[in-house]
Amino acid sequence: MKRILLLTPCLVLLTGSLWFEALFALKSELWPRWEKHDPQSTATIDHAAWDSILKSYVRPGPDDVNRFAYSRVSAADMKNLDTYIDRLAALPISTFNRQEQFAYWINLYNALTIQVVATHYPVGSIREIDLKDGSSSDGPWEPKILEIEGEKISLNDIEHRILRPIWQDSRIHYAVNCASVGCPNLRRDAYVGETVNRVLESAARDFVNNRRAVSFDNGDLIVSSIYIWFRPDFGGSDDGILAHLRRYAGPTLKAKLAQRESIADHHYDWGLNGTDLDPQR
Repeated sequence: MKRILLLTPCLVLLTGSLWFEALFALKSELWPRWEKHDPQSTATIDHAAWDSILKSYVRPGPDDVNRFAYSRVSAADMKNLDTYIDRLAALPISTFNRQEQFAYWINLYNALTIQVVATHYPVGSIREIDLKDGSSSDGPWEPKILEIEGEKISLNDIEHRILRPIWQDSRIHYAVNCASVGCPNLRRDAYVGETVNRVLESAARDFVNNRRAVSFDNGDLIVSSIYIWFRPDFGGSDDGILAHLRRYAGPTLKAKLAQRESIADHHYDWGLNGTDLDPQR
Protein backbone atom coordinates (compact mmCIF):
# COMPACT_ATOMS: atom_id res chain seq x y z
CA MET A 1 0.00 0.00 0.00
CA LYS A 2 1.24 3.51 -0.81
CA ARG A 3 1.84 5.57 2.30
CA ILE A 4 3.10 8.81 3.84
CA LEU A 5 5.94 8.71 6.34
CA LEU A 6 6.24 11.76 8.57
CA LEU A 7 9.84 11.69 9.75
CA THR A 8 9.90 15.14 11.36
CA PRO A 9 7.50 18.09 11.31
CA CYS A 10 9.37 19.39 8.26
CA LEU A 11 10.60 16.25 6.48
CA VAL A 12 7.99 14.44 4.46
CA LEU A 13 8.61 11.28 2.48
CA LEU A 14 5.92 11.07 -0.14
CA THR A 15 5.26 7.74 -1.77
CA GLY A 16 1.89 7.89 -3.48
CA SER A 17 -0.89 10.08 -4.81
CA LEU A 18 -1.30 12.50 -1.92
CA TRP A 19 -3.69 15.27 -1.08
CA PHE A 20 -0.71 17.61 -1.09
CA GLU A 21 0.09 16.83 -4.71
CA ALA A 22 -3.28 18.26 -5.66
CA LEU A 23 -2.53 21.34 -3.58
CA PHE A 24 1.09 22.06 -4.47
CA ALA A 25 1.67 20.47 -7.87
CA LEU A 26 -0.88 22.46 -9.81
CA LYS A 27 -1.42 21.86 -13.50
CA SER A 28 0.25 24.11 -16.00
CA GLU A 29 -2.57 26.34 -17.24
CA LEU A 30 -1.72 29.26 -19.49
CA TRP A 31 -2.73 32.79 -18.56
CA PRO A 32 -2.79 34.11 -22.14
CA ARG A 33 -2.48 37.73 -21.09
CA TRP A 34 1.23 37.15 -20.29
CA GLU A 35 2.21 35.73 -23.67
CA LYS A 36 2.70 39.24 -25.02
CA HIS A 37 6.32 40.16 -25.66
CA ASP A 38 8.48 42.14 -28.07
CA PRO A 39 11.01 39.92 -29.86
CA GLN A 40 12.73 43.02 -31.25
CA SER A 41 13.31 44.62 -27.85
CA THR A 42 16.92 45.02 -26.73
CA ALA A 43 16.00 46.54 -23.36
CA THR A 44 17.44 44.81 -20.31
CA ILE A 45 16.31 44.64 -16.69
CA ASP A 46 18.64 45.55 -13.84
CA HIS A 47 18.70 42.81 -11.18
CA ALA A 48 21.75 44.16 -9.31
CA ALA A 49 19.84 44.78 -6.07
CA TRP A 50 18.62 41.17 -5.94
CA ASP A 51 22.05 39.90 -6.91
CA SER A 52 23.57 41.82 -3.99
CA ILE A 53 21.08 40.34 -1.52
CA LEU A 54 21.75 36.82 -2.75
CA LYS A 55 25.51 37.24 -2.46
CA SER A 56 25.13 38.68 1.03
CA TYR A 57 22.82 36.08 2.56
CA VAL A 58 23.01 32.79 0.64
CA ARG A 59 25.43 30.39 2.31
CA PRO A 60 26.51 27.07 0.74
CA GLY A 61 26.19 24.34 3.37
CA PRO A 62 28.30 21.21 3.90
CA ASP A 63 25.30 19.18 2.66
CA ASP A 64 25.43 21.04 -0.69
CA VAL A 65 22.24 22.92 0.22
CA ASN A 66 22.39 26.67 -0.30
CA ARG A 67 20.84 28.24 2.78
CA PHE A 68 19.55 31.77 3.34
CA ALA A 69 20.47 33.68 6.52
CA TYR A 70 16.97 34.99 7.22
CA SER A 71 17.82 36.10 10.75
CA ARG A 72 20.74 38.19 9.48
CA VAL A 73 18.86 40.31 6.92
CA SER A 74 19.35 43.95 7.88
CA ALA A 75 16.55 46.50 7.88
CA ALA A 76 18.33 48.29 5.04
CA ASP A 77 18.51 45.17 2.89
CA MET A 78 14.89 44.30 3.66
CA LYS A 79 14.00 47.75 2.36
CA ASN A 80 16.22 47.14 -0.69
CA LEU A 81 14.37 43.87 -1.34
CA ASP A 82 10.99 45.57 -1.05
CA THR A 83 12.14 48.33 -3.40
CA TYR A 84 13.48 45.81 -5.93
CA ILE A 85 10.18 43.92 -5.99
CA ASP A 86 8.20 47.16 -6.32
CA ARG A 87 10.43 48.23 -9.20
CA LEU A 88 9.90 44.93 -11.01
CA ALA A 89 6.16 45.20 -10.48
CA ALA A 90 6.17 48.68 -12.04
CA LEU A 91 7.91 47.56 -15.25
CA PRO A 92 5.89 47.12 -18.47
CA ILE A 93 7.10 43.53 -18.68
CA SER A 94 5.02 42.78 -21.78
CA THR A 95 7.31 45.08 -23.79
CA PHE A 96 10.46 43.02 -23.18
CA ASN A 97 11.83 40.08 -25.16
CA ARG A 98 11.34 36.47 -24.04
CA GLN A 99 14.76 36.00 -22.45
CA GLU A 100 14.43 39.13 -20.32
CA GLN A 101 10.94 38.04 -19.32
CA PHE A 102 12.20 34.56 -18.40
CA ALA A 103 14.81 35.96 -16.00
CA TYR A 104 12.31 38.52 -14.70
CA TRP A 105 9.68 35.98 -13.64
CA ILE A 106 12.23 33.62 -12.07
CA ASN A 107 13.86 36.40 -10.05
CA LEU A 108 10.50 37.85 -9.06
CA TYR A 109 9.26 34.48 -7.80
CA ASN A 110 12.40 33.90 -5.74
CA ALA A 111 12.53 37.46 -4.39
CA LEU A 112 8.87 37.30 -3.33
CA THR A 113 9.49 33.97 -1.61
CA ILE A 114 12.42 35.38 0.37
CA GLN A 115 10.38 38.49 1.21
CA VAL A 116 7.49 36.38 2.53
CA VAL A 117 9.70 34.08 4.62
CA ALA A 118 11.87 36.90 5.99
CA THR A 119 8.75 38.84 6.97
CA HIS A 120 7.27 35.86 8.86
CA TYR A 121 10.54 34.48 10.26
CA PRO A 122 11.13 32.43 12.37
CA VAL A 123 9.25 29.47 10.90
CA GLY A 124 10.28 25.85 10.56
CA SER A 125 8.83 25.54 7.06
CA ILE A 126 7.36 27.84 4.44
CA ARG A 127 4.21 25.74 4.67
CA GLU A 128 3.54 27.25 8.10
CA ILE A 129 3.09 30.73 6.63
CA ASP A 130 -0.53 31.83 6.35
CA LEU A 131 -1.28 34.84 4.16
CA LYS A 132 -5.05 34.23 4.21
CA ASP A 133 -5.73 34.93 7.91
CA GLY A 134 -7.02 31.41 8.35
CA SER A 135 -6.73 28.95 11.22
CA SER A 136 -4.43 26.69 9.20
CA SER A 137 -1.87 27.27 6.50
CA ASP A 138 -1.25 25.74 3.10
CA GLY A 139 1.68 28.04 2.50
CA PRO A 140 1.91 31.43 0.76
CA TRP A 141 1.43 30.34 -2.83
CA GLU A 142 -2.24 31.02 -3.51
CA PRO A 143 -2.97 34.57 -2.25
CA LYS A 144 -2.55 37.43 -4.72
CA ILE A 145 0.38 39.37 -3.27
CA LEU A 146 1.49 41.68 -6.09
CA GLU A 147 0.00 43.71 -8.92
CA ILE A 148 1.69 43.83 -12.33
CA GLU A 149 0.30 45.69 -15.34
CA GLY A 150 -3.02 45.97 -13.52
CA GLU A 151 -3.27 42.24 -12.75
CA LYS A 152 -3.12 40.82 -9.24
CA ILE A 153 -0.69 37.91 -9.16
CA SER A 154 0.20 35.04 -6.80
CA LEU A 155 3.27 32.84 -6.57
CA ASN A 156 1.19 30.03 -8.07
CA ASP A 157 0.29 32.29 -10.99
CA ILE A 158 3.96 32.99 -11.71
CA GLU A 159 4.99 29.34 -11.66
CA HIS A 160 1.97 27.49 -13.03
CA ARG A 161 0.21 30.04 -15.24
CA ILE A 162 3.18 31.98 -16.62
CA LEU A 163 6.56 30.25 -16.42
CA ARG A 164 5.60 26.63 -17.02
CA PRO A 165 3.02 27.06 -19.81
CA ILE A 166 4.79 29.83 -21.72
CA TRP A 167 8.33 28.43 -21.70
CA GLN A 168 7.46 24.71 -21.37
CA ASP A 169 10.94 24.09 -20.00
CA SER A 170 11.44 21.46 -17.30
CA ARG A 171 14.51 23.34 -16.07
CA ILE A 172 12.18 25.93 -14.53
CA HIS A 173 11.90 23.56 -11.59
CA TYR A 174 15.62 24.03 -10.93
CA ALA A 175 15.23 27.82 -10.89
CA VAL A 176 12.16 28.69 -8.80
CA ASN A 177 12.89 28.17 -5.13
CA CYS A 178 10.33 27.43 -2.40
CA ALA A 179 12.67 28.10 0.54
CA SER A 180 12.95 24.41 1.41
CA VAL A 181 15.86 22.01 1.86
CA GLY A 182 14.38 19.63 -0.71
CA CYS A 183 14.22 22.32 -3.38
CA PRO A 184 16.99 22.89 -5.94
CA ASN A 185 19.41 25.48 -4.64
CA LEU A 186 18.67 29.16 -4.47
CA ARG A 187 21.57 30.50 -6.50
CA ARG A 188 23.98 33.11 -5.17
CA ASP A 189 23.47 35.31 -8.21
CA ALA A 190 20.45 36.71 -10.01
CA TYR A 191 19.26 35.35 -13.33
CA VAL A 192 19.77 37.67 -16.30
CA GLY A 193 18.24 37.35 -19.72
CA GLU A 194 21.53 37.05 -21.61
CA THR A 195 22.71 33.96 -19.71
CA VAL A 196 19.48 32.41 -18.40
CA ASN A 197 19.70 29.26 -20.55
CA ARG A 198 23.32 28.53 -19.67
CA VAL A 199 22.64 29.01 -15.97
CA LEU A 200 19.57 26.76 -16.11
CA GLU A 201 21.73 24.01 -17.63
CA SER A 202 24.14 24.36 -14.73
CA ALA A 203 21.32 24.35 -12.18
CA ALA A 204 19.89 21.17 -13.71
CA ARG A 205 23.23 19.35 -13.52
CA ASP A 206 23.83 20.51 -9.95
CA PHE A 207 20.51 19.20 -8.67
CA VAL A 208 20.31 15.95 -10.62
CA ASN A 209 23.70 14.91 -9.24
CA ASN A 210 22.70 15.66 -5.65
CA ARG A 211 21.12 13.12 -3.29
CA ARG A 212 18.08 15.37 -2.94
CA ALA A 213 17.28 14.54 -6.57
CA VAL A 214 18.43 10.92 -6.91
CA SER A 215 19.37 8.31 -4.32
CA PHE A 216 19.26 4.55 -3.90
CA ASP A 217 17.84 2.49 -1.03
CA ASN A 218 18.79 -1.19 -1.13
CA GLY A 219 19.06 -0.87 -4.87
CA ASP A 220 15.72 0.92 -5.28
CA LEU A 221 15.71 4.22 -7.13
CA ILE A 222 14.39 7.14 -5.05
CA VAL A 223 13.86 10.52 -6.71
CA SER A 224 12.84 13.97 -5.60
CA SER A 225 9.08 14.41 -5.38
CA ILE A 226 9.50 17.30 -7.83
CA TYR A 227 9.72 14.73 -10.63
CA ILE A 228 6.49 13.06 -9.50
CA TRP A 229 4.50 16.19 -8.69
CA PHE A 230 5.42 17.66 -12.07
CA ARG A 231 5.65 14.44 -14.04
CA PRO A 232 4.09 16.00 -17.19
CA ASP A 233 7.00 18.43 -17.39
CA PHE A 234 9.48 15.52 -17.38
CA GLY A 235 7.99 13.41 -20.16
CA GLY A 236 4.86 12.21 -18.35
CA SER A 237 6.21 8.80 -17.27
CA ASP A 238 9.02 7.04 -15.42
CA ASP A 239 10.75 6.64 -18.79
CA GLY A 240 10.57 10.37 -19.36
CA ILE A 241 11.91 11.18 -15.91
CA LEU A 242 14.75 8.68 -16.30
CA ALA A 243 15.68 10.10 -19.70
CA HIS A 244 15.81 13.57 -18.18
CA LEU A 245 17.97 12.38 -15.28
CA ARG A 246 20.38 10.58 -17.60
CA ARG A 247 20.77 13.73 -19.68
CA TYR A 248 22.15 15.67 -16.72
CA ALA A 249 23.75 12.88 -14.69
CA GLY A 250 27.50 12.69 -14.24
CA PRO A 251 29.33 9.50 -15.31
CA THR A 252 28.89 7.61 -12.03
CA LEU A 253 25.19 8.37 -11.68
CA LYS A 254 24.56 7.79 -15.37
CA ALA A 255 26.02 4.29 -15.06
CA LYS A 256 23.72 3.55 -12.11
CA LEU A 257 20.71 4.81 -14.05
CA ALA A 258 21.57 2.95 -17.25
CA GLN A 259 19.65 -0.22 -16.42
CA ARG A 260 16.82 1.41 -14.49
CA GLU A 261 13.33 1.13 -15.90
CA SER A 262 11.19 2.41 -13.03
CA ILE A 263 11.15 4.62 -9.94
CA ALA A 264 10.51 2.95 -6.59
CA ASP A 265 9.74 5.96 -4.41
CA HIS A 266 10.09 9.72 -3.98
CA HIS A 267 10.83 12.15 -1.18
CA TYR A 268 10.98 15.86 -0.32
CA ASP A 269 12.22 17.80 2.70
CA TRP A 270 10.03 20.81 3.52
CA GLY A 271 12.39 22.04 6.24
CA LEU A 272 13.25 25.72 5.84
CA ASN A 273 16.48 26.45 3.97
CA GLY A 274 17.74 28.69 6.78
CA THR A 275 21.37 28.73 7.88
CA ASP A 276 22.79 27.11 10.99
CA LEU A 277 23.26 30.64 12.28
CA ASP A 278 19.50 31.11 12.45
CA PRO A 279 17.94 30.52 15.88
CA GLN A 280 16.30 27.13 16.36
CA ARG A 281 12.63 26.98 17.13
